[in-house]
Amino acid sequence: MSDTIPPPAGPRWGPAVLRVAAVYNLLWGAAVILLPRVTLGWLLPAERLEALDPVAFTLWQCIGMIVGVYGIGYWAAARDPLRHWPIVLVGFLGKVFGPIGFVGGVLEGIVPLSFGRTIIPNDLIWWAPFFLLLRAARARAVRTPAAPESASG
Repeated sequence: MSDTIPPPAGPRWGPAVLRVAAVYNLLWGAAVILLPRVTLGWLLPAERLEALDPVAFTLWQCIGMIVGVYGIGYWAAARDPLRHWPIVLVGFLGKVFGPIGFVGGVLEGIVPLSFGRTIIPNDLIWWAPFFLLLRAARARAVRTPAAPESASG
């Protein structure tokens, strides 16, 4: 019989949350990439949309690509969220820094306040579950002794 205590498994809901985040990010990213004018139209009045430089649409599509790539990472991390905590951390940081950048952009007059509609579904609703997964990963790391390093000959 072994004296080792198995490491905590983490929240049972973790894989499901990451899969939902993955699907959401992939769909949102695809919509922004494939339909930049339509998706920006959800956030801007028609006269402002028509006045945009074509480069703005390309930049918007780049944001969609980044969001979609996060989705691929979340899907991969869903297999074992505590083991793949760095992916969860990168996602969490993006979801924290995104709203900070939004507020800064609004205060500087660069980003319209209407873009705030994206902050809740893209960022804020994921803060708690991602934080809890990271906390569980930390607890697992603290409770799990490091494997002994093998001597190489």
